Amino acid sequence: MISVQRSDDRFTGGDEAAGIESLHAFSFGAFYDPDNLRFGAVLACNEERLAPGAGFDEHPHSHTEIVTWVVEGELTHRDSAGHATVVRAGDLQHLSAAAGVRHVERNDGDVPLTFLQMWLAPLSPGGEPSYTIVPGIADSTPYALPAAGALLHVRRLAEGERTAVPDAARVYVHVVAGGVRIGDEELAPGDAARITREEGLELMAVEPAEVLIWEMAA
Repeated sequence: MISVQRSDDRFTGGDEAAGIESLHAFSFGAFYDPDNLRFGAVLACNEERLAPGAGFDEHPHSHTEIVTWVVEGELTHRDSAGHATVVRAGDLQHLSAAAGVRHVERNDGDVPLTFLQMWLAPLSPGGEPSYTIVPGIADSTPYALPAAGALLHVRRLAEGERTAVPDAARVYVHVVAGGVRIGDEELAPGDAARITREEGLELMAVEPAEVLIWEMAA
């Protein structure tokens, strides 16, 4: 089964006066939809747009695997475990909140920042927080997230190029840029496909595209 969620169907949040625009693909914060709480391990897929100088002050997380993909600009990250980094476009950041961690996310640059943040549920709660950054992650190397039973595939496709969709119990596809076709559906930036127990599917780029694909076990 393939279920498509269009970009325009996402819930709009954030704080316009503070320079924060948020687009939520799942129930989040004040927005509650009992039929849209999660898909497999994926609990949230938030597109965040921060104006220069804007950001999220220190706040807590626990029992969540937080994966961040910067689309444009630079994200300043600091956390209570002592990590302080700048995450750039093409970098992958993974913060495992485990039993509890606090962090700050800001746009300290002078150009707008856009990033995609995905929250996944761990298979087991608790543990010690950890932090990983993968600079310039390659298409050919999926990022393994065993704590959530998931793999993240990055695909950058030229027009007309095809790539296989993993044969898995659940697959979550998010189009970051460009356009792709999957089955009979065409997906544009911000669109997502939730795929359950399909085999032999392909993505084809109808224009140059960047796509994130979560492969999840049952």
